[in-house]
Amino acid sequence: MLKNKLEAFYQEHLLEAGCDEAGRGCLAGPVFAAAVILPRDFDLPLLNDSKKLTEQQREILRPAIEEQAIAWAVASVGHKEIDKINILNASFLAMNKAIAQLQFQAEYLIIDGNRFKTKSNLPFSCIVEGDSKFASIAAASVLAKTHRDEYMYKLHRKYPNYNWAQNKGYGTIKHREAILKYGISPVHRTSFRLLAEGTTP
Repeated sequence: MLKNKLEAFYQEHLLEAGCDEAGRGCLAGPVFAAAVILPRDFDLPLLNDSKKLTEQQREILRPAIEEQAIAWAVASVGHKEIDKINILNASFLAMNKAIAQLQFQAEYLIIDGNRFKTKSNLPFSCIVEGDSKFASIAAASVLAKTHRDEYMYKLHRKYPNYNWAQNKGYGTIKHREAILKYGISPVHRTSFRLLAEGTTP
């Protein structure tokens, strides 16, 4: 067991990859997902669910995870595909893409959440709040979050009116006010409720 009480593995016999996504609830931009296979001796005491870490802590952890992992991969699904297949299916697709891109094929998957649609024959378990229970899912949550934040910084430079450098595309009051003032950008998710209920542009 790791020092921060995260379990090292869900099962002991098969090469295991943890998977998580970031950006599912955002109003703009892609959803990102990561898959991570950790070695048996992996131990980063700071590691935790990315939501429980500061941005600085996540940025410290990202290179450490990428260096120490047996294999890791990050994938994304864009706003147009999200609008087409819905955000839940887009999240599943991003995770499947990340799993397929791993340098070494996993033999077992542990997925953050209560549902998953697999595109492989790999056995898997869904774990509610898995990112605060298992190290590989926590590591995947950090990679998905940091890679997505990096992407949103780039989008911010292209569309600065929405302040994505700060809100990362989430539906903050100021983000919704910017949509009301400037309209939607080319990368907003049009299938989402972009304005507060009862508000008209």
